[in-house]
Amino acid sequence: MARILITEDEDSLRIFVARALRLDGHETVEAADGAQGLETLLEGEFDLLLSDIRMPVMDGIELAHRAADAHPNLKILLMTGYAEQRERAEDLAEKIIDVVAKPFSLPDIRTAVARALAA
Repeated sequence: MARILITEDEDSLRIFVARALRLDGHETVEAADGAQGLETLLEGEFDLLLSDIRMPVMDGIELAHRAADAHPNLKILLMTGYAEQRERAEDLAEKIIDVVAKPFSLPDIRTAVARALAA
């Protein structure tokens, strides 16, 4: 299965997503903001970055740019509950697989991750 970095500043959502993905057999590593996520990415190999867009310290857009530059083969899936944030991700079209709208259900995020990993 895949090794997935989940970068989300909302603790309950990050834990919920990590638990769901572990049930699918994936290994998950968690980060509470983009800066911590980038540091974690630079320390190890991951198959997928699953990141919120709107976070303190470093947002998911900047994290996605830096992650794609450092790891060109890394698959990136973003999450957001804000329409304007989704539009900001358009310049990442060649670097990310998709943007998942929040709120999402457990089957929604599991399906999005499975599609991203298969892409």
